[in-house]
Amino acid sequence: MRKVVVTGGAGFVGRHLVAALLARGDEVHCVDSLDPLGGGRDPRLAAWPGLDPLAHPRFHFHAEDCRAFFARRTDDDLDVVFHLAAVVGGRMTLEQRPLDVAEDLAIDAGLVRWAAQVRPRKLVLFSSSAVYPVRLQRAEGHRPLVEADVDFERDLGVPDLVYGWAKLTLERLARIAHDTHGLRSVVYRPFSGYGEDQDAAYPFPSILGRVRAARDGEVVTVWGSGAQQRDFVHVDDCVEAVLATCDTVDDARPVNLSTGVGTSMASLAALAAQVRGVRVSVRGTAGTPEGVFARVGDTARQRALGVVHRMSLTEGVARALGVR
Repeated sequence: MRKVVVTGGAGFVGRHLVAALLARGDEVHCVDSLDPLGGGRDPRLAAWPGLDPLAHPRFHFHAEDCRAFFARRTDDDLDVVFHLAAVVGGRMTLEQRPLDVAEDLAIDAGLVRWAAQVRPRKLVLFSSSAVYPVRLQRAEGHRPLVEADVDFERDLGVPDLVYGWAKLTLERLARIAHDTHGLRSVVYRPFSGYGEDQDAAYPFPSILGRVRAARDGEVVTVWGSGAQQRDFVHVDDCVEAVLATCDTVDDARPVNLSTGVGTSMASLAALAAQVRGVRVSVRGTAGTPEGVFARVGDTARQRALGVVHRMSLTEGVARALGVR
């Protein structure tokens, strides 16, 4: 049995990760402030997907800011720390509340300083695909993003908004902690994770919600032009990939969590309508956030580590809509 900490463990990915860790027999310390911008769901008040964590004797919930947890805990027997805690929200939050998002700089710095003190056997750090240079994601000349596109030594590039800068800093700190303090770690760059219990502030549940409410002949809107592409990867595939590979990378090397397939927002809405069996028109919405044109992740490093994502987008949409 491993003793693990999951910061941000009540958030979307965190809930699924906690469930998988409990299923494999770990002792799980879930730390979450339940700040609305972190997306945490209080296990004492709301159901988690397929899981009642409070019924598990190996589950320990710490309803607090992870920095307060770091200040009072000096455990020297931690096997793994999974760090997901972040102020993120949807695109609206990232664009309109950058100073709130900048709090991630302090959260991540606190995590690395604490880890250097308590020295867990492994750090598993969740960065973001927002770290990739925006210039590689424009309408002209975009391509799948390779982990090496972020190069701290030669050509860093400009990431996406304050959130991208914050996660770049986390990655740099992880490399320094490895080189200076010998902390074993791996960094994951999730692309557009989705699932049935995701908060409606994100594109996937938001679009599916509008399709679910639509009748034949109605218009379903998407933000921006609708042509912007994202790499949708199911949360179960993300968690499976992390648990299958996190013991094989120790030098803070980044690994994409992506499928290599780009899907436009308009195409996602059309697919959802097809799965549901309703005929709708899809239309973009002027004046709403759109973000970069195309954010798709290269999968070569994942494949080399043995990762195979199993959930097709069609199947994921059907599950989220409750269609079998």
